[in-house]
Amino acid sequence: MTASNDLKVHWANVQTRAITAGGVDFAYREVGETNPGVPVVFLIHLAAVLDNWDPRVVDGFAAKRRVIAFDNRGVGATSGAPATSIEQMARDAITFIRAMSLEHVDLFGFSMGGMIAQEIAQMEPQLVRRMIIAGTGPAGGEGISKVARVTYLDMLRGVLTHQDPKQFLFFTRTPGGIRAGKEFLGRLKERAQNRDKDITVTALRAQLKALRRWGLKEPEDLSRIRQPVLVVNGDSDRMVPSKNTNDLARRLPNSELIMYPDSGHGGVFQYHADFVPTALEFLAR
Repeated sequence: MTASNDLKVHWANVQTRAITAGGVDFAYREVGETNPGVPVVFLIHLAAVLDNWDPRVVDGFAAKRRVIAFDNRGVGATSGAPATSIEQMARDAITFIRAMSLEHVDLFGFSMGGMIAQEIAQMEPQLVRRMIIAGTGPAGGEGISKVARVTYLDMLRGVLTHQDPKQFLFFTRTPGGIRAGKEFLGRLKERAQNRDKDITVTALRAQLKALRRWGLKEPEDLSRIRQPVLVVNGDSDRMVPSKNTNDLARRLPNSELIMYPDSGHGGVFQYHADFVPTALEFLAR
């Protein structure tokens, strides 16, 4: 199977599979798997299931790389009780990666996924070759313990205005941000059949608890993460304040920084046409 050849397998129509490890049935999808090289494992954000990945980003990566994305334990179509700590999510991710018989991986972690990626790189450094972390922050980072408050407020805004909360959580309220948000939300609907299960309220609360714990945690010694890391965000992130991105880039010893203008938490989706080739070039080094 390939991401874009005669079989025309894309993120919008690729089959959802399952693999059992550690007593958990992990739901996952993969595209571009006949391409050579180290696979890229996508680590997902708060409240997200497989259908929340931007098809332009996934298919863009899959044009050059094998891409694998999975639902966290207790989320979407993956079984088990949802984790209440970032550390447990990282251990679950390692369990999944090992079950897929992957000896080395590159990681792309968005938001909460970027926090999980930091923990994986410290727990199993030999497993990770390179990382891209976007819209994320370090343990103890400014404002991270307040993600629940921001999330609930924008969920209420969404209800009152009959809009998806991600329009407020991920994008700025400038004309460019509003337009980018609508385009992104439209792309998420491209998969019309065999969609993933929505996250449950129980799983959402567990993740918010994990994020609060992460935000209140003592800062870690990020100099231990020796892998090359591409750190990305928008310059006006409300969920994980953008100053955390600058802090990560400063504290990671082998990092590169990209800050997209007039964009928020979802900067990599707003600027996907620039982000994807930049990310692929970084991974190809």
